[in-house]
Amino acid sequence: MSLLSRIISAIVLLCCLIAWPSTARADKLLIYMDNEQNNHLKAYGVAFWCLKQQVPVEWLLNYRGGSFLMNDFEGLKNICVLRGVSYTSVGAADEGTIRQTIEDNNMESVLLEKAPNIAVYTPANKEPWDDAVTLALTYAEIDYKTVWDAEVLDGKLEEYDWIHLHHEDFTGQYGRFYNSFRNTLWYQQEVAANEQMAKALGYRKVSDLKKAVVSAIEDYVARGGMMFAMCSATETFDIALAAENTDIVPKEFDGDGVDADYKSKLDYSKCFAFENFDVSLNPLEYRHSDIDTYPDRQKYIPNAANDYFQLFDFAAKLDPVPTMLVQCHVGAVKGFMGQTTAFRKSMVKKYVTILGEVEGQDEVRYIHANYGKGTVTWLGGHDPEDYQHMVGDPPTVLDLYKDSPGYRLILNNVLFPAAKKKERKT
Repeated sequence: MSLLSRIISAIVLLCCLIAWPSTARADKLLIYMDNEQNNHLKAYGVAFWCLKQQVPVEWLLNYRGGSFLMNDFEGLKNICVLRGVSYTSVGAADEGTIRQTIEDNNMESVLLEKAPNIAVYTPANKEPWDDAVTLALTYAEIDYKTVWDAEVLDGKLEEYDWIHLHHEDFTGQYGRFYNSFRNTLWYQQEVAANEQMAKALGYRKVSDLKKAVVSAIEDYVARGGMMFAMCSATETFDIALAAENTDIVPKEFDGDGVDADYKSKLDYSKCFAFENFDVSLNPLEYRHSDIDTYPDRQKYIPNAANDYFQLFDFAAKLDPVPTMLVQCHVGAVKGFMGQTTAFRKSMVKKYVTILGEVEGQDEVRYIHANYGKGTVTWLGGHDPEDYQHMVGDPPTVLDLYKDSPGYRLILNNVLFPAAKKKERKT
């Protein structure tokens, strides 16, 4: 063989060696979210981690339980292994098959582009396990910051894409725990902290402060912010909006009486989701209004074993937003109670999208609505894996519930802002 022939052969061999790894290795990584996934909750955290590395993630709606597809880059597999998240490598041929499956069925691919900035509305003394969302965020290793009344009124929400509200009482009635807990230290400390905040910010009473906070959050949503709320934050937020120009708080909570003409002054047009409700004026009653189906629901749901709600099956290509919010590996989700457990369907405004309901009953559990340039999504109940959470109960250990459908609904909402570009104007 001549010298020239040897050189040409060497070049050809070198080219083959260079080309072989690129054709043999998988270019993509699929984190599947069906029943084969080892840890559904931490899978959301891996997707969030990719976004923080400025690596886009495709959310494959309705494909294997709402899977995630992304470029296989350095460190990704190690993160999956460390967090116990199942995955598979995807080559060009496999990717083509996946995309054809999505095209031929009720599925869709949505691109997640940027890790959202997340705020949780909560007092500084609350622990991460005090509500289900901060517990889920901590377990999934998703970054968030906390804000409370002073930050909200100081315009700090502009720094965030998404805010979560949990079991706060935006009517200024301290969760209506007066009858059972008014003599306990934790209740008295909560009252004192709220009264101190109201005074520091120049408000005569807590209910006036909370009305101002609600107004600021409503403005944030109207200009493009995203709100996710659970438990009593859902019901009391709308009550506070409706009661902006009246007093519905008994004197046991704020020192003065209820407006005798409050019913005529409730303005349901201001509400995000509910209408035609009435409020409770009895300070000894553990309920805010008739929006919550409890205690009536005990007639058709006698115990936890019978408590389930159905998720709606949306057309993924036509309605990607609600489809994102209901991604799950099951269609029926175990119910769970809270200060506000569920919503009367008859009081939900017509433009609100129902995401989950108790079939055959006047009860919905999970709702979504557009409001101005923003969105609102509300889920009834306190903790998806603690059926009847009581004051003083130990925190839920999510390692025991890493495939929880209810917690998946929460984390769907955390990733949802990454798929939508928002524009807020002052």
